Amino acid sequence: MDTTEVTGWEAAVLDGGPADGLRMKVSDRPRVIQVTCPCPVEAAPPGGIRAEAVYLYRRDYTVITEPLRYGFDVASP
Repeated sequence: MDTTEVTGWEAAVLDGGPADGLRMKVSDRPRVIQVTCPCPVEAAPPGGIRAEAVYLYRRDYTVITEPLRYGFDVASP
């Protein structure tokens, strides 16, 4: 595992799951990226309450050059 400190923005791509193929810029090579998708709410109470599905993508440490790759974690909450 490469633990070299990297600063600045790098290209990354998400692999698998609902955000498959999504490209973005990341800073400092985060270990995990969280993706949320809004869910329709019926008869939501006042106050701005909303529901979102949460998906996690974990960094693939075998990829050390851009674009960094983050794989879908099937055990996401």
